[in-house]
Amino acid sequence: MSTTSRRIGKHLLLAALSVTMALPFVWMVLTSLKPLAEVASPSWLPSRLQWSNYADVFRLVPFARFYWNSLLIAGWVTFLQVFTSALAAYSFSRLRWPGRDKVFLLYLGTTMIPALVLIIPNYQIMIRLGLVDSYLGLVLPSAFTAVGTFLLRQYMLTIPTSVDEAAEMDGASKWQIFWEIILPLSRSGLVTLAILVFMANYHSFFWPLILLKSVDKYTLPIGLLYFDSTRGQSTHLLMAAATMSVAPLILLFVLLQKQIVQGIRLHHPRG
Repeated sequence: MSTTSRRIGKHLLLAALSVTMALPFVWMVLTSLKPLAEVASPSWLPSRLQWSNYADVFRLVPFARFYWNSLLIAGWVTFLQVFTSALAAYSFSRLRWPGRDKVFLLYLGTTMIPALVLIIPNYQIMIRLGLVDSYLGLVLPSAFTAVGTFLLRQYMLTIPTSVDEAAEMDGASKWQIFWEIILPLSRSGLVTLAILVFMANYHSFFWPLILLKSVDKYTLPIGLLYFDSTRGQSTHLLMAAATMSVAPLILLFVLLQKQIVQGIRLHHPRG
């Protein structure tokens, strides 16, 4: 088989997979524009586009509040994870201290612990701290990540150590080197981590489901569950809410896909 034939075959296979993966989203969008009576219809296309479904979602539940809560929680988690990961990565990659590499391997080993195992101890801690049904209770357990530390450490290891030495000769402190030199040079890794963390936490479901009790604090996934349980057979409205929930992430990925792809290509550390 020629190279051209193999290339065409690969493109056809990828196109078929892309269409298959896009079908559920297409069905969701089309259903969100149908009247309720046509939801069970075998036809995917609505007889008329009922845009009022989207307005009805905001009228029936505090959907704007759910949006704000998700953006607020995802934003704070993203900021804290990127900041703490950058601090830890700087320590593990640029500073010399006894047992550094062993501690890093131990820290990295925490990624092997399933998240579900930590649910009960985290919930007990939130109870003792009085943070159940609070924004802080949602943010605090997600403020640190070994994966983010590993990602940024790989970026920082590619920066020549001569940069640190030159800055120290000029009288710069460790903090100044971190803040004014290492962070700007690691911007690509910081942006990539921020995008991935935001996308992961924007639709976080299990932890908010356990921690939140008040409707006005619900995030989008919990809000969709609340909407489905209180409004009964309103599939068309539920699909409208789901479409509005997913659309920002799709737009974010489309706009920043090149940054994401480049960012996850970790550089091989020097030395």
